[in-house]
Amino acid sequence: MIKRILLFTILLNFAFVSSVLANPPEITAEGAILIEARTGRVIYEKNADKLLMPASTTKIMTAILALENSSLTDEVTISRNAAETEAQNLPLDANDVVDTENLLKGLMLESDNGSAVALAENIAGSVGDFSRLMNRKAKSIGCENTNFVTPNGLPDPRHLSTARDMAKIAAYAMENEDFRKIVSAKNLNMFWTSPKGKTLILENTNKLLWTFSGITGIKTGWTNAAQGCLAASAIRDSIELVAVVLKSETANSRFTDAAKLLEYGFSKVRLVKGPTRNQLKKTAWVKGGVTHLITAVPKDDVYYPLIEGDRVENYSLTYNLPKIVTAPIRKGDKIGELTINYKNRPVGKIDIVASSDAAEGFGFLSYFFVGLMYYFGVR
Repeated sequence: MIKRILLFTILLNFAFVSSVLANPPEITAEGAILIEARTGRVIYEKNADKLLMPASTTKIMTAILALENSSLTDEVTISRNAAETEAQNLPLDANDVVDTENLLKGLMLESDNGSAVALAENIAGSVGDFSRLMNRKAKSIGCENTNFVTPNGLPDPRHLSTARDMAKIAAYAMENEDFRKIVSAKNLNMFWTSPKGKTLILENTNKLLWTFSGITGIKTGWTNAAQGCLAASAIRDSIELVAVVLKSETANSRFTDAAKLLEYGFSKVRLVKGPTRNQLKKTAWVKGGVTHLITAVPKDDVYYPLIEGDRVENYSLTYNLPKIVTAPIRKGDKIGELTINYKNRPVGKIDIVASSDAAEGFGFLSYFFVGLMYYFGVR
């Protein structure tokens, strides 16, 4: 009898959890989105295109630009402007010297505002010029409603983004292994180059790193104007999800909001492996090169996220690849895109990259075949 009651209780609890997960979660955030990271396919959204202040989730963009435009070992001298930044969290003093890697630790774990200014000045010369670089990068990632003014997200009525755009930025940043390593750390030691021996133990402000199974990052945000903001990522069973919540009611509710979204996503999504990158390789003619052909392959294998009753046969792939590319081309250079469609609607993209170098120079076959194609109007 007791065993039957226990079994009934377990089944009842399971049914309750399944029922809860079957419905979209109730969250306090004013703007939110949940995506599958590989394709960017949207699983849940709430006011995802509403312009809101992103607070310190802005630092995701600052970090990725620092990683792409400088070396981790580059030494940065802290300016007075950086040292006196509002709401400074770290003991950065003017004329201190810290390398990029350690500034990134302070930026992403302790959400240090001065580190953001120091990195911005080191890369672009000024905060204003860096903000222009931020906005160009945002557009190249596919953001449509973002305007960055500061590298740290301190309140400015012009500094606005959306949950959808911030999810695109977060998913893009998580493709960088150095970024991923930093934002997934609970604690790190920060070291100064000068003064020698100056160190600090950092603790990540992202509480989900301690409480949510499979969490891999990413970044918190809070100001009185923006309220609670969080970009969070997690992996379970090879499925990686990214949740973004903006203007959550409290500092704690941003974590519960994101956790609800991630849990909901994992209850809904499964991945089915599609074609491998080698199965999808194509060739393009090379103009002005010593070789006349180059092989192009998607950057990754294709995976199809299936959400509640989706059918894999409803997926299709579309190539956006020029027939002719211009040398020089280096191995790994992006030369096109593979679009993943569901029911003929684009749901994600994978970069198509060159699988080898194509040096600039004269090649008879390149000159002959490309000239022939131009003659017949092929571009």
